[in-house]
Amino acid sequence: MTLLARHLPGRVRTRATRRARRRSAAALMTVTACVATLASAPAQAGTPTYRDARAPVQQRVADLLGRMTLKEKAGQMDQIAVARMQGDCEWSGGALDETCMKTVLDDYAAGSVLSGGGMGPEKNTPSDWARMVNSVQKYAVENSRLHIPVLYGVDAVHGHNNVLGATVFPHQIGLGATWDARTVRDSGAATARAVAATGIDWNFSPVADLARDQRWGRYYETYGEDPLLAGALAAAATRGTEHAGGAKRVAATVKHFAGYSEPSNGHDRVPADVSMRYLQDTLLAPYRRAIEAGADSVMVNSGAVNGVPATSSHYLLTDVLREQWGFKGVAVTDWEDIRALQAKYKVAADYPEAIALAVNAGIDMAMEPYHAKEFTDGLLTAVRRGLVKERRIDEAVARILRLKFELGLFEDPYVDAGEADDAVLGADRALARKAATDSQVLLRNEGATLPVPRDARKIVVAGSYADDIDSQAGGWTIGWQRVPEGVELPGTTVLEGIRSAAPKGTDVVHAKTAEEAAGQAATADLNVVVVGEKAAAEGEADTPRPELSADQQKLVKTLKASGKPVVVVVIAGRPLALGDASGTEGLLMAWLPGTEGGHAVADVLFGRANPGGRLPVSWPKKTGNEPMYYQQLPGTNAGTESAYDAAHAFGDGLSYTRYAFDAVRPSRTSVAPGDAVRLKVTVSNTGRRGGELVVPVYVSRPVSDVLAPARKLAAFTRVALKAGQSRTVAMTVPARVLAVTPGDIDGAGTPRVERGAYEFTAGGRTAEVTVR
Repeated sequence: MTLLARHLPGRVRTRATRRARRRSAAALMTVTACVATLASAPAQAGTPTYRDARAPVQQRVADLLGRMTLKEKAGQMDQIAVARMQGDCEWSGGALDETCMKTVLDDYAAGSVLSGGGMGPEKNTPSDWARMVNSVQKYAVENSRLHIPVLYGVDAVHGHNNVLGATVFPHQIGLGATWDARTVRDSGAATARAVAATGIDWNFSPVADLARDQRWGRYYETYGEDPLLAGALAAAATRGTEHAGGAKRVAATVKHFAGYSEPSNGHDRVPADVSMRYLQDTLLAPYRRAIEAGADSVMVNSGAVNGVPATSSHYLLTDVLREQWGFKGVAVTDWEDIRALQAKYKVAADYPEAIALAVNAGIDMAMEPYHAKEFTDGLLTAVRRGLVKERRIDEAVARILRLKFELGLFEDPYVDAGEADDAVLGADRALARKAATDSQVLLRNEGATLPVPRDARKIVVAGSYADDIDSQAGGWTIGWQRVPEGVELPGTTVLEGIRSAAPKGTDVVHAKTAEEAAGQAATADLNVVVVGEKAAAEGEADTPRPELSADQQKLVKTLKASGKPVVVVVIAGRPLALGDASGTEGLLMAWLPGTEGGHAVADVLFGRANPGGRLPVSWPKKTGNEPMYYQQLPGTNAGTESAYDAAHAFGDGLSYTRYAFDAVRPSRTSVAPGDAVRLKVTVSNTGRRGGELVVPVYVSRPVSDVLAPARKLAAFTRVALKAGQSRTVAMTVPARVLAVTPGDIDGAGTPRVERGAYEFTAGGRTAEVTVR
């Protein structure tokens, strides 16, 4: 979502604040006990069914809905920013203001509140976050007529990234490089536990968009360019979020549905023009996997697809999402997107008409962060004009209420703020380090330069990014775009990680500039140069030339001239055309590895970890070929630069050991069109040390009725192998993975599996299966 990020002061601990915390916690526990007692007590004569925790959720929803006025229903469909209830209630931040809370939570009964990037409490500590959220909930429960709690949302997209001191995980693009659903699931669960400890029950994650244009600033928020990989990992994150364990459950949100990552010129929120075949067969696939994993909500694409804003698309939000896929959860807009139908897209004459377009298309909740009154009044006006029927509003509100009941908010809307610091500060650092380590992709290692030789006595670490924790964490960290100036983010930089991991007696020298590097490199045993791009988020991170800056290319060129080995480490959210920085002895892609990233990079450089990450995207040789992805369709002149010509292809990655693919065997060589294909792949570690191998299986068509890519990922797994060990792994390719939209240019058909031959390949080994 787009918003003006606000930074609030960092963690301050004093005896006075600890005493205040204990008093607040004691008072809150009393309130919680009263509410819980009321909710769990046996239903007495006259007690509303919706207050009876033993009643079925469906009955509770129907009972509560029947007691609500139309205005109260409209309020439930609005989500407003917490900044509208703080300070002067005009984005100043600070303490909650009761007058503004009354307007939002009582007068207009807003059903949901969010903390956008940078919107936190006066003091940015987990306990203060918990007290802020508790206060919002307490006001809503005690002052609204029917005592309905709010859904509280946040963008915790790589750990609880808004909270100072919370462990910052790698961004999704790095997790995509692990090719490991278990690591992604565990990272999602760790994030959910931290989010829940601060009272928040709704996380706007995971992203199921595809990364196919390096110019796009939100490239790093995806799991990669392949729909199967992105869908499997988004599904894993969803399961991790919603089954994290603990007393409080957190709802996951699949975003940005659908086609958000396809802006026609690489800039954020620019309309996409895509064929129906590409939309059905490629873009929709990862969202569907995450929704089938049980996602409670979907956030809708802010952009337009084929001339229609997604927020007003009945086809996307009802025909596909509800009727084809059977989604039962809540569909929420992104930041102020209903108003955009009038103000930017101009498909509505006024705000009530814009609201009607979105609600009738299938929107259940509007992220209208600024004006609760205007949304409620606008929806009521749309009803009076006959633009929206009340039964459609009942349908939307029922979904919202059902989610609140399922999350247990009516029984236990609060958390113990006194426990938040211990639950969040520094939590799950070992997991974050493992995730960052598993995401490292080694792309060059000429002359076995790595691991760093044990007898190395001098290592030059060059570049400002070597000691830049803020850029290492990336966008959406504490603030919206990046860590706000003046805030010290806890964590370990690459320089600190190398110094910590270097053997005793090894001199580690930091050279920030080309001049400093020139004076040190000639006497070094190894030069490690850390390059990258500054942290940023949507809009600001867009770039027409995704390449390494000229000064960084000069720095690498200077080190190369020394004649000593050079290893380039890239800290960035996308592959960058390296120019003069290419051709070094070593190249390690570290992505945006988070607060434990310095240790992760050092673990790989010094051989404490065997790199197992593989590229989830394609790495271009130079700029100008965007969009670029390995599934680009064949043309008639494949020798030109219009062909797929990557510096490093999707799936590339090296190891400190050697692997062999021994066989690919299908369980049957002939299957029916609706059958899954079951394969067994035998792999071996033929080297001298253990490691983890990504095992991808690709499928290709010798002949196809419509154009097919040269290869398409059909299945994958990640397997640990000791030195000399062989294993046979079983994988299943669902029929849906093989399906394509048939027919002519209009692409109007329903996806199906074509009859004929299919070739399945893993590591150069191939097996053929016929669909009869």
